[in-house]
Amino acid sequence: MVFANEKRSAAMLYNQLAILCLLPVFLQSCGSNKKIYKSNCDVNITFKKVGFTQLIDSIKNYDQQYVEVSGTYREAKEQSALYNDSLFVDHSKKHALWVNFSQDCPLYLKGTRTGLFEASDGEFTPMNNKKIIIRGRVDLHNTGHLGLYKGAIDRVSSVEL
Repeated sequence: MVFANEKRSAAMLYNQLAILCLLPVFLQSCGSNKKIYKSNCDVNITFKKVGFTQLIDSIKNYDQQYVEVSGTYREAKEQSALYNDSLFVDHSKKHALWVNFSQDCPLYLKGTRTGLFEASDGEFTPMNNKKIIIRGRVDLHNTGHLGLYKGAIDRVSSVEL
C-alpha cells in the first residue's frame, strides 16, 4: 500500500514538473501574436505611459506631449479614433481621440518592411474594434473630423496590435 502511494506521488510530481517546464513555451506562443508597427519618427523621444481616462480627463496637461496610451481603435468612413476600452465609461466621440496617421511617419511591422496600411495576402491589417497600444503626440487643437473629438494623437510612431 505504501509503495503504491509513493508511486502515485512520484507520478504527480513528474506531471507537475512537466507542466512547469512546458509553461514558458505556452506563454511565449501566446505572446507571439502581437504585432508591433514602428516608424523612424521620434526615435529619441521618451513617451509618457498614461491611462486613457487620465489622458481624457486632463488632456490640457498633455497637449504637445508624447504619450503611450491603449484603447480600442475604430475606423470607418471619416473616422479614425481611439476609444476607452472600459465598459464603465462614456464611449461618445467627445470622450475619444482622433488618430492622425501621417505619411511622414510610415509604420512598418517590426523586423520587416511590411507597412501598417499595406495589403498582405489580399487583406489590410485588421485593426477595427481591436485593442491597441499607440504612441504619438497629443494635439489638443486638432479635434478630428467635424471637431467631434476631445483631441488627437498626431505623429503616430508606434502601434501594437
